[in-house]
Amino acid sequence: MNNNSFIHPDARIGKNVEIGPFCYISGEVEIGDNCKIGPNVTIFDYVKIGGGCNIFPGAVIGGIPQDLKYEGEVTRVEIGENTTIRECATVNRGTAASGKYLTKVGSNCLLMSYVHVAHDCVVGDNCILAGYTGLAGEVVIDDFATLGGGVLVHQFCHIGSYTMLGGGNTVIKDVPPFVLASRNPVVFEGLNIVGLRRKGFSNETIGEIKEIYRMIYQGGMTVSDACIAIKGAFPRSTHRDMILSFVENSGRGIIKCPVK
Repeated sequence: MNNNSFIHPDARIGKNVEIGPFCYISGEVEIGDNCKIGPNVTIFDYVKIGGGCNIFPGAVIGGIPQDLKYEGEVTRVEIGENTTIRECATVNRGTAASGKYLTKVGSNCLLMSYVHVAHDCVVGDNCILAGYTGLAGEVVIDDFATLGGGVLVHQFCHIGSYTMLGGGNTVIKDVPPFVLASRNPVVFEGLNIVGLRRKGFSNETIGEIKEIYRMIYQGGMTVSDACIAIKGAFPRSTHRDMILSFVENSGRGIIKCPVK
């Protein structure tokens, strides 16, 4: 390719891939069919990118972890299909110290300009990370989560599915699914009702989710007792079980209600 890009001869490039000028693509790289790689994109070793992705100028994928425990071991980045990574976003490789060896971004995601995804993070499918959002190491974000611009997420935090995080705030606790969270650091502000309706959740389901969180946050019980009460008060369902599993397995503890 005579456009001033360096593409290692061992790189595996799929069909109908567009690569702009001044790119650097290492040998241990796999790029799926129908991807568009804009100018000045850097893709280091041990990166796999699914088909249909669109990577904009200045993005750096597969840089070594910014973790002092990293000792040069082989670790990887995987990007799913049809994901868009905008200008100057960065996705670092995993580490051996975490036991994961992998940083993963799912399919149909949008990482806006200057987003940073640190070592060993896992971003689910259909997630949106707005500009200047930064994920520290080993953050987990479940499917359909949306993070506003400039959100900073502490290492090891877990953000649940269908959440909406207000921009410019800091996450230091786990954010359970279906909720709206804002302030600094973020607290529980209610349900992500607009997002849930857009995704086809019925009013009945939204009402039940609201009642579950009322028991957790306003029921006058400990979180453990609230989970026991919820199991007795609500029949098994996908949304009930998703909330309970998240809360019961939270490593950092879930976000609190705002202080009145």
